Amino acid sequence: MDKLFIDQFIVNSLDEDTGDGDHTSLATITAGTQGKAKLLVKDDGILAGVELAAEIFHIVDTNLKLNIFLNDGAKVKFGDIAFEVDGDAQSILKAERLVLNCMQRMSGIATKTRQVVDILEGTNTKVLDTRKTTPGLRYLEKWAVRIGGGVNHRFGLYDMILIKDNHVDYSGGIKQAIKKTKQYLADNNQQLQIEIEVRNLDELGQVLQTGGINRILLDNFNYSDLRKAVNTIGGKYVTEASGGITIDNIREYATCGVDYISVGALTHSVKSLDLSLKAVKD
Repeated sequence: MDKLFIDQFIVNSLDEDTGDGDHTSLATITAGTQGKAKLLVKDDGILAGVELAAEIFHIVDTNLKLNIFLNDGAKVKFGDIAFEVDGDAQSILKAERLVLNCMQRMSGIATKTRQVVDILEGTNTKVLDTRKTTPGLRYLEKWAVRIGGGVNHRFGLYDMILIKDNHVDYSGGIKQAIKKTKQYLADNNQQLQIEIEVRNLDELGQVLQTGGINRILLDNFNYSDLRKAVNTIGGKYVTEASGGITIDNIREYATCGVDYISVGALTHSVKSLDLSLKAVKD
């Protein structure tokens, strides 16, 4: 966990939610009232965000005490209790919605990712996420992918070169795009991995002829062409497939021998796991 980033995220999120005060809790609960609450699982899936939840409670009130029963990555079922939190009742309720919003989203992503990982079991293919994330929540969503057993692709535009079809078209072709990229990296003293997207076997041939890259993204290839492409590359470069790949066909794509398959749906269209924070009455 990047504590500096996460703590700033928590502070900003609490400010967004609380404004000048949680007036409902302030109005209904006597100051200093002590309480306990449990995080109740209401879906089957993979739990994610427990470590984050602990930090949220700590930021809200350092006196809150957390008793964790289930950690990140645990398989959970309806009725499980992930943790209990004890302390000031107003503090618990101030943290409640941020904890739930984050954990439900992260657990949904981790559950979806684990489903794909399980489907790919026995192959040499790993599942990657993409930049198709919720603005402001990318760190959490990619964290959830890792918890689910997936692999993070580049985090943003700054930590890897990914020459996509639009870059190729705007730059005047594959050879020009690669040449300009290598010159840019040299001029700016940048040492970044270079990946290039190809749309067909002809473009793949141009990339192999040009060289100077680290990974090849085979976009919207059918099974036959993907297998041909992987065989043609022959392990010289890391391979990635994307486009039109779903839960139903991902294993068939993996059997083509590709190293990675990127799945935007891990983060851009996922069902949150149902969780709730319920007061424990004595």
